[in-house]
Amino acid sequence: MLYQIYETQRNMMEPFADFAQAASKLYSNPLSPFGHNPFAQRLSASYDLMYRLWKDYEKPQFGIPTVNVEGVSVAIHERIELDKPFCELRRFKRLTDDSATLTRLKGQPAVLIVAPLSGHYATLLRDTVRTMLKDHKVYITDWKNARLVPLEQGEFHLDDYVNYVQEFIRHLQGIYGNCHVISVCQPTVPVLGAVSLMASRGEVTPLTMTMMGGPIDARKSPTAVNNLAMNKSYEWFEHNVIYRVPTNFPGSGRRVYPGFLQHTGFVAMNPDRHMTSHYDYFKNLIRGDDASTDAHRKFYDEYNAVLDMDADYYLETIRVVFQDFALVNGTWDVISEDGQLERVRPQDITTTAHFTVEGELDDISGSGQTEAAHALCTGVPKARQKHLEVTGAGHYGIFSGRRWRDSVYPQVRDFILQFNKGPSLHAAPAKKVAASKPVPAKKSRRAKATA
Repeated sequence: MLYQIYETQRNMMEPFADFAQAASKLYSNPLSPFGHNPFAQRLSASYDLMYRLWKDYEKPQFGIPTVNVEGVSVAIHERIELDKPFCELRRFKRLTDDSATLTRLKGQPAVLIVAPLSGHYATLLRDTVRTMLKDHKVYITDWKNARLVPLEQGEFHLDDYVNYVQEFIRHLQGIYGNCHVISVCQPTVPVLGAVSLMASRGEVTPLTMTMMGGPIDARKSPTAVNNLAMNKSYEWFEHNVIYRVPTNFPGSGRRVYPGFLQHTGFVAMNPDRHMTSHYDYFKNLIRGDDASTDAHRKFYDEYNAVLDMDADYYLETIRVVFQDFALVNGTWDVISEDGQLERVRPQDITTTAHFTVEGELDDISGSGQTEAAHALCTGVPKARQKHLEVTGAGHYGIFSGRRWRDSVYPQVRDFILQFNKGPSLHAAPAKKVAASKPVPAKKSRRAKATA
């Protein structure tokens, strides 16, 4: 019912948002008679702020037309490589007429960036993608808004997320021989699970695995986000934050965790900061500070654009990652694509080098949560492991902005290059997966999900 109320309110506010936008332009246009009012600039700013508070924020575009590669402008062609019911594997293909640059691009490593499925779109990693494109062939998981996925496409579970990641890794391996994987925030857990399962089966695993700001072990330095997930029961989440998609969307009837609830939670974490930011935006509009107002719009166009998550995936993530701590306790079982129940064993990874990155001031994934991956991957030699704590960086600073570009990226680039010709180009001897067994009837859902 809450979702329907929210949608009704949003639809009712839409004409007021359009009016506020028109009024703002009317008072700011020097050719308009209203623009000569002594309070015109202040009125225009007020209406502009109202418009941005009331408007509906749609999925942003990556918008990366070109990148600079050693002084040469390289065109970027964005295309969908694989289209799954709940995710698109998006490729950023680089094009140039400069023969020397083209030769250099062909020899660069292929990287799969696994974006978070935690409320925001993959475009939140735009700066990550843009920076990586200078030295890598880049692919990214572009997760779909669950309210746009029809019910006939089935449910989406945490197991499906893990299986998607494995399919995408195999796709890149089929093209390039092997690849590197970077996971940012939430996907650090399913990516580590996916690579662990591949190693247990004796499959070729990625050359490197970079995990940034994720809750591998959420028991360490728990944040406000962790505490909410830990202190409320599974049933509380199921009964209080799960709703069905209204009839005006393709996914009508699907059980989801709505994006607007996630957005409310994001804002509630730092309400004073957001109020100050909007007030500064209002003052900058009056002063005519175009650079500051444009930066504000770009940030909130991304921050306010949120997506719904399938209820099964969301609830299972709460239980597995934040309540049972199944990965670190060695009790996480995943249903494979062929319906087998397999135990996730990070200790079976032997050839994939891994690099963990944390922000000193991260208020989403606390200190030590990502670094915990090293203690789990006991089969990886210490020489193939690395950890970085970024001084002064918050959660977003480790993958976006100046600290990412100047401090983090050079080390990620060098780490990938160091192990680009690693031993995992050849599959390890096949291992028996001890926990592999047919899925019990009560857990079987693959047929339903792929019908």
